[in-house]
Amino acid sequence: MFLRILDRLEEWLITFLIAAATIIIFIAVAHRYLVGIPLFYPILFPINLAWAQELCIIMFVWMAKFGAAYGVRTGIHVGVDVLVNKLGPEKRKITVMFSLLCGALFTFVVGSMGAKFVWGLYHTDQVTPDMEMPSWIIYLCVPLGSYLMCFRFLQVARNFWRTGHLPHHDETQVEGIEVDAPGAGAAGITR
Repeated sequence: MFLRILDRLEEWLITFLIAAATIIIFIAVAHRYLVGIPLFYPILFPINLAWAQELCIIMFVWMAKFGAAYGVRTGIHVGVDVLVNKLGPEKRKITVMFSLLCGALFTFVVGSMGAKFVWGLYHTDQVTPDMEMPSWIIYLCVPLGSYLMCFRFLQVARNFWRTGHLPHHDETQVEGIEVDAPGAGAAGITR
């Protein structure tokens, strides 16, 4: 139950951040363009959207940190496994487990260093330039995203140890679309 809630929270957070950032950037660009039109100038010039770019950068950084954890969970990260696949089953399992545990260790170290940095920043009055938001809130994505990624590496390692399977993303599959006959093209021709 906890994992399903965490999975959905992760997906909704990423979806919200990318959608909101896209909308904010669209509004800011439209505002910038429309201010140049004399008819709209008196109406739109007083509206200050200087904060939009800063907010979108922050949202994309948060989305990237949590998106990396999502990538570990779903197997969408790019990996070079040509040599690993040539190994025998036992050596392959050891190599993959070593890689997953190294990923977990690395993200744990980054998360711990990020937490130390955020803790030090929390005790300062440093704020962002445009929104004047406390900087520690912005950098909180580093420990949170890194610890979540560490957890995902451990989750994948545990599952691989039990089943021998890694999560694999099939780029040809679109969720919600079912194909009746394998190999059927747009014209219904089967190869």
